[in-house]
Amino acid sequence: MTTLLPSALDTPAELEPHHAEVVRATLPVIAENIDDITKTFYRRMFGAHPELLANVFNRGNQAQGAQQRALAASIATFATHLVDPALPHPRALLSRIGHKHASLGVVAEQYPVVHEHLFAAIVEVLGADVVTAEIAAAWDRVYWLMADTLIGLERELYQGVGVAPGDVFRTAVVVDRVDDPSGVVTFVVESTDPKRPFADFLPGQYVSVGTVLPDGARQLRQYSLVTAPGSGRLAFAVRPVEATDTQPAGEVSTFLTGTIGVGDVLDVTLPFGDLTIDTAATHPLVLISAGIGITPMIGILEYLAAATPGREVLAVHADRTTDTHPLRAVQEDLVESLPNATLELWYEQPTPGAHTGTLALSALSLPEDAQIYLCGGAGFLQAARAQLTAAGVPDERVHFELFTPNDWLLA
Repeated sequence: MTTLLPSALDTPAELEPHHAEVVRATLPVIAENIDDITKTFYRRMFGAHPELLANVFNRGNQAQGAQQRALAASIATFATHLVDPALPHPRALLSRIGHKHASLGVVAEQYPVVHEHLFAAIVEVLGADVVTAEIAAAWDRVYWLMADTLIGLERELYQGVGVAPGDVFRTAVVVDRVDDPSGVVTFVVESTDPKRPFADFLPGQYVSVGTVLPDGARQLRQYSLVTAPGSGRLAFAVRPVEATDTQPAGEVSTFLTGTIGVGDVLDVTLPFGDLTIDTAATHPLVLISAGIGITPMIGILEYLAAATPGREVLAVHADRTTDTHPLRAVQEDLVESLPNATLELWYEQPTPGAHTGTLALSALSLPEDAQIYLCGGAGFLQAARAQLTAAGVPDERVHFELFTPNDWLLA
């Protein structure tokens, strides 16, 4: 990666022995009831603070239960590590959460709100007779060890971009809109205040975009940057999410692509994200994507074309057809502009010049020392990682991102 992990992640959190004993003994009952606990937590917190659901939390993820599962899994994973330090340190979990929190402007003062309603939910679900003072004290310690680590990481991320904690939003005007044949729309924005410009960023990072929907709610979504740093402008690509049998239509993506044009104003944050390449390195890169997972790869290719065009790159993309391939012409042009880059495509329907079917990395010759980046749906990532493991690629050379609250679970 481009930088070492922040110091907040370099000092492992530890439970006192008496707390560790209690947590170890009660972890099974907490884990067994964690889904009910997190559902109760969000119900209580949004009941007391409805503005959080309207203006901060992703209503789509809440409706589908994705956010609840993310919180449940993160707490259980962190607690499990605390009682068994021999397990891998949850750095990927904490780093990914910290970057997302920074992109939402989360500050230390919000953690006590979460604590209040989370522990009230634990008591409500398990019962006051079960949650003794000793048990409450041990799990309180788990919460604050995790919270303090995240607060420290987020403080360092804010310092890294030179802002006060939480001061990440900029009022941005749309200066260009590019409609791709796939239905994806790229928005180019710049800050309306020259004194509060966008910070520079690393290839592969993202921004949070906020807009006020017709019902008055200010919803936030995160989108990867698809341009090279250095211009002072940011470009991000949005694919409208259509309704299916299992999920509603994406309310923010539909609103942005259907409503927002040049001259409109959005809230856009400074860039964050830990799926970034080492810009000082010279080893080969393998960029593997599917669907809208192409967006961080486009940002990386844009950087390479502008800064280090001679680097060896293998770009791989899988999609249903050429028509559904987001930013296809952009990707092809960028790879064509790089003298040591190759593009390999997989489409489900037979297409001249492309492989047919699902991704099969065994058909490719992967550079032995390449750093490999993956982005796409959960099934695609799991299949690609399994293929890389079967090919003997070490885990430390594989980096990935999934656009859901639980992406770190694939680590």
